[in-house]
Amino acid sequence: MAQIWIHDVSVSLGGPVLLDGATLAIEAGERIGLVGRNGAGKSTLLKMLNGDIPPDSGEIIISPGTRVGLLPQEVPDALPGTVYDVVASGGPQHMESLRRYHELTMQLARTGDTGEPRPGRPGFREAGEDLLKKLERVQHRLETSGAWHFHHRVQLVAGWTDLDEEAEFQLLSAGSKRRVFLARALVDEPDVLLLDEPTNHLDLDAILWLEDFLLRFNKTLIFVTHDRAFLQRMATRIVEIDRGRLLSFDCDYSTYVDRRQALWDAEEKAWQDFDKKLAKEEVWIRQGIKARRTRNEGRVRALEQLRLEREQRRERMGDPRLAIAEADRSGRLVAEAEKVSFGYDERQIIKDFSTTIIRGDRVGIIGPNGSGKTTLIKLLLGDLQPQRGRLRLGAGLRIAYFDQLRAQLNDERSLRDNIADGGDTVSVGKGAPGGGTSGTKTRHVVGYLQDFLFSPDQIQAPVRLLSGGERNRLLLAKLFSVPSNVLVLDEPTNDLDMETLSLLEEQLLAYTGTILLVSHDRAFLNNVVTSTIVFEGRGRLGEYVGGYDDWLRMRLEPKPPARGSGMAPPVAQGEPPGAPPAMIPAGEQPGSASVAPDNAAVPGSAAVVSRGGATVSRGSATVSRGSAAGPRGSAGLPLRKRRLSYKESRELEALPQRIETLETERDETVTALSSPEFYARNDATQIASVTARLQTLERELEEAYERWEELEERSG
Repeated sequence: MAQIWIHDVSVSLGGPVLLDGATLAIEAGERIGLVGRNGAGKSTLLKMLNGDIPPDSGEIIISPGTRVGLLPQEVPDALPGTVYDVVASGGPQHMESLRRYHELTMQLARTGDTGEPRPGRPGFREAGEDLLKKLERVQHRLETSGAWHFHHRVQLVAGWTDLDEEAEFQLLSAGSKRRVFLARALVDEPDVLLLDEPTNHLDLDAILWLEDFLLRFNKTLIFVTHDRAFLQRMATRIVEIDRGRLLSFDCDYSTYVDRRQALWDAEEKAWQDFDKKLAKEEVWIRQGIKARRTRNEGRVRALEQLRLEREQRRERMGDPRLAIAEADRSGRLVAEAEKVSFGYDERQIIKDFSTTIIRGDRVGIIGPNGSGKTTLIKLLLGDLQPQRGRLRLGAGLRIAYFDQLRAQLNDERSLRDNIADGGDTVSVGKGAPGGGTSGTKTRHVVGYLQDFLFSPDQIQAPVRLLSGGERNRLLLAKLFSVPSNVLVLDEPTNDLDMETLSLLEEQLLAYTGTILLVSHDRAFLNNVVTSTIVFEGRGRLGEYVGGYDDWLRMRLEPKPPARGSGMAPPVAQGEPPGAPPAMIPAGEQPGSASVAPDNAAVPGSAAVVSRGGATVSRGSATVSRGSAAGPRGSAGLPLRKRRLSYKESRELEALPQRIETLETERDETVTALSSPEFYARNDATQIASVTARLQTLERELEEAYERWEELEERSG
């Protein structure tokens, strides 16, 4: 028996019909990618499966006892509590005990208390003993309720958000709130997990983590995504919402694309045959009295049925007519940065980065959330001044921005007013729909917006009523009407349907200007960009030829660069084949490793320090373009390094083994603290002692790495 049975379901939500007699069976354990045009009803179907929206007719039957969890496309702005509280609310049956346990352990962590007396601290022992007694009582409740496994999952998944568990949810950014809600949906292990655009606002490392997590999730998964690489890897079946129907394709995404095209071709042929037959019958009936004399009433009834079928036919929505309005060409040079550095307070974001961007370059920029991608764009375009280094901008730059925050749209104004500012026409530059090949042309705003698949009724409605994908299409319409020769696109693919994505790619490839693209969409990067700038941590930026896959391949298979190529090889070496590149979190400060200017090989320098497995290797290494060239004197000559003493040389040789020993103990301690059996065997005092030891290990590891980097630099 199917786990979920959708039978003859129709729904309209007071507008166009979204589902029209749709039927579908879903078996347990399937991973279904739900696709369809923007506004087709994908999010509505997920809400119906979650029980949030009832169908107008038909029924949705879910097997008794099945638990359903949903990550909605939009998350609430103001929920009380911390990150931990919101994530743990995914399992409400354990919520109160876990919240109390979490509060007590955080109090112990803040005081560092183990219940032992301390000189000069009157009453300290008594307060500590009171906390420990309370913790023991809560621990007993958790042991008897079987909540330890859930607590471990809360910590695991909450930690993946890369946010402070004690941070107030209401104070987080929109992207951070979405990550917390994603963790909330994952933590309770529902029998059916519904995800609406789960990769939005996630960086590449987080997306890869999510993919691996979901591949181990052995329950039913139904998801909506614009990320084709995610869809290709995750889906075992594709279900398309097409003109109110649910069409099932038992295959992966790339196979579905081919099968869907074949289906469209067959449908088009059937319609052509139908229309020919209808036209023939219309000619027959117009013969008037001759037709009536035949008294062929059956043929007349058949004609009426043909007319009805033609009237009820729902045509496939056409493709949007995207095209970019281009300004006159800029100068050959767009931007040149030479050893540019920038940071906020004590945080180094960009350190000694050099690059040259020329007209026609399509540059992708990738890195962890908060690493400084937007800051880099502002530097390259002159909106920020570097704190060190030199920046030169080209002549004749006309820049158009696609804003990730969609701040260019006024939610309360209509689509028409957002595009034409209250007027009836829009001036379209050359290259845009209807703009011709030279100069500009005035177009009626309704016709222009219809090119972007907005109906006349939608054009008069406020922007706040649009879906996420429709908002993005409107922003593209606004952006592409402005003549430009430099396009800055910050996450342009979020929520777009696949057809619009493909057409956007085609237009960007045909664009003769320069493109700076920030995106976590791997397929989009592969298809559009000619080079990629990667934030590699500690203020270092690497520049690579090609898109995401090219960067990944060069990271995993390092080779020396061609002399004078201007592009860098990867910084990190020694990663296992097939492993994703691990980008260092943005908050780390620059180390002191000696590096060479602009692609020079550095014999004897460190290839990589892998903090996940104590891999500390030495040998020849190459460093990415734009890295620091080391300290220099006032004349620009390198300063002489103080060489290692005999004792320091022996210390350097011993440090890799010490790091490995510390990491082994750290990993064993983390494993112990993650086990429910550990808490069952030990009392609160022992738990606090092991927790304190973990904090000490983390501190000693950090000190060992810093010392290794210091000595390794001087040894070169």
